[in-house]
This record gives sequence, structure tokens and C-alpha cells, in this order.
Amino acid sequence: GVSRVGFSQADIEGRAFAAGLMRAAGLEVRIDPAGNLLGHRAGAVTGARPLVFGSHIDSVPEGGNYDGDVGSMSAIEVAHTLQEREYRNRHPLLVAIWADEESGLTGSRGFIGDIPPEELARPGRDGVPLGEKLRRIGGDPDKIREAAHGPGSVAGYVELHIEQGGILDRTGVKIGVVEGIVGINHYDVTFKGFANHAGTTPMDERRNAMLAAAELVLAVDRIVRSVPGRQVGTVGRLAVKPGAPNVVPGEVTLTVELRDLSMEKIDSLWERIRVEAEGIAARTGTTFAFVREHSNVAAFCDPGIRTEIAQAAQGLGLSHQLMPSGAGHDAQNLARIGPAGMIFVPSVRGISHSPLEHTRPADVEHGANVLLHTILRLDQRS
Repeated sequence: GVSRVGFSQADIEGRAFAAGLMRAAGLEVRIDPAGNLLGHRAGAVTGARPLVFGSHIDSVPEGGNYDGDVGSMSAIEVAHTLQEREYRNRHPLLVAIWADEESGLTGSRGFIGDIPPEELARPGRDGVPLGEKLRRIGGDPDKIREAAHGPGSVAGYVELHIEQGGILDRTGVKIGVVEGIVGINHYDVTFKGFANHAGTTPMDERRNAMLAAAELVLAVDRIVRSVPGRQVGTVGRLAVKPGAPNVVPGEVTLTVELRDLSMEKIDSLWERIRVEAEGIAARTGTTFAFVREHSNVAAFCDPGIRTEIAQAAQGLGLSHQLMPSGAGHDAQNLARIGPAGMIFVPSVRGISHSPLEHTRPADVEHGANVLLHTILRLDQRS
């Protein structure tokens, strides 16, 4: 698989490669204080707001080679095509390679001014503060406010991305016009019991943090399934202390991730999970605590941009359909400051975040062409 995790050496080298491609496409390249790699092409109309398009190139550990990369490389190819055709764009164009998308949409949050000072100083799970990581990739946490763009500062944002689900691949539809992007709340939960000898501690005297955590994992699945809708809930990480086979676990930390297009539904589900977790702790003789690690706010894509994407696809003879995004994307942050839209292309068998992730070359080409024609349509309208 691909392990180009944000802020890693592989990420740094990948960003340098992407920057070279951007310069070859005639873009003026810089890194903003939030670590975003930005390529600028001047516009012909004085005072026109920029059209922004791009994606990310960081990956999850042992991920795939299409998530983020398809949109990023296609955005650069669009810029290259405009340069070759000597296109005179009215709006300034900004190709964005967003920093650290996978662990919390870091770069796009910085672009809209949503990284608080305490987050820059707080050590991550690897013990390294975010501010220090930004410096690794050319960002400047001391000037993070200079990266911020307010509402109305961009004319529009378009992101091409693989679907990461199987709807388009199953139906044979070539282009997904994204209706909205789910919100994601991520909670770090800790159960604390008492670590003791596994052979000499009777079953009725144990305060087993792992038992409490196991009950909560089942409760999350049951509670999320109990409500009609497309919401999902996942426990994807467990850390057991001390983690020895002959010791009753004294502490377990786990993550609970909830996703839906309605932030109200996410909050409601978490409240039910929290109440159940407190009951589990009481029954098992453990304590329960949680921190909401981060929240990506749900966003609906702009109807005008959705129309432009659909008409671009139609003009190219490509089938298309309106659909939601079950994954989080940088576009949901850009939607907070201006009109935003997303283009999906099929993921074979719906596999993503895996070495088996694949999008057919023809589908990548279709997506890049829809992106090109969407940018042209947006640039040429008032």
C-alpha cells in the first residue's frame, strides 16, 4: 500500500514532487502558514475572487494510491491544459494541495481560520505538537492567522475525488455529483479499572477496563443501527494497558467515530452512547471519561456548482447522478466560506483506504475532463 502519512518524510517528498508539477504547469507556487501547497494563476479581471480546486496527497497508513491523488493530479493537469491552450481566465485560479487531510482536514481548516492556538500547542498521539509538524512541511504556526480566508473570499471551490464507496461502480454511472458531505465527530474514550494479576484475582473482584470497553463497542453498533437513516458509527482503535496476557487490563482507550449529514443526529446518538457508557462503568467498577477530539461539520454542496458539474458531464456525454459523500473531505471546510462542489468517479468494488483501492484510467480521465469543463463554466459565468 501507500503510506504517505501527513508530515512524514514520504509526505514531504511527495509535496516536493507535486510542487514541481505545479511549476511546470505555469503556476506560482507557495506554502501558506497552514502548510497548504498553493499554485496561483493570475486572472484577467481586476478584483475577481479566486476559483479554487484541488485535493490532498497524504494517505492513511498502508492506504491506496487514488484517494486524494486523483483530484490533486487532475487539478494540476487542468492548470497544465489551460497553459498549453493559452487560456485567458477571468478569475484568479488557485490549485490547492491541502495539508494533512487524513487526520483532521488540517490544511483546509487552517485556510478558513479554524485551527485554535491550543490545538497547535497540544501534542498529538505521537507526542508531537501540531505546530511543530506544520514547520516540517514549510508552514508557520506563528502566522497561522495569515492563512485564514473569510466568508465570501472565494468565488467557488471544486474537488474531484474517488467515491470511496461502491455506488457508481455497481450502477455503471460515470460521474457522481455530490449533494452533501457528512459531518464527523470523533471521541476519545477512556475506561479506567484496576490492573491486577490474572491468575490470582477472582472474577467477582475484578475491575476490568477491557470488559467495559468491549461492552461499549457493542453498544455503539447497536445504538447507531437502532435509528433509521444512513448514519454510521465505528470503534476503530483500542489501546490496552498494560497489555500483558497475565494482567487484568487496568485502562483502555478507544475511539468512537460518528458520521451523518445531520450534526443534530450525531449529537443525539452520542448522548445515548454516553449515557450507556456511564452505566457500563458503574456495572464494571470502572470510570468513564471522554474528549471530543475533533468535529468536521457536515456541509451541503452549492446547488449552482452542482448544476455546472452536471451540465459539464452531460456535455461530455457522461452519465451522472446526485449522491451523498459518506467520507469527509476538505470541500466541507471550503463550503463554510463560499460555494463548493465535488465530483466523484467510481472506486472499483467500493474499496478505499486499502492497497486494493483502484479507479480505472478511463474514469480518472472522465473526472479530470469534468473538472476542466466545470472550472471553465464557472470562470465564464458572471
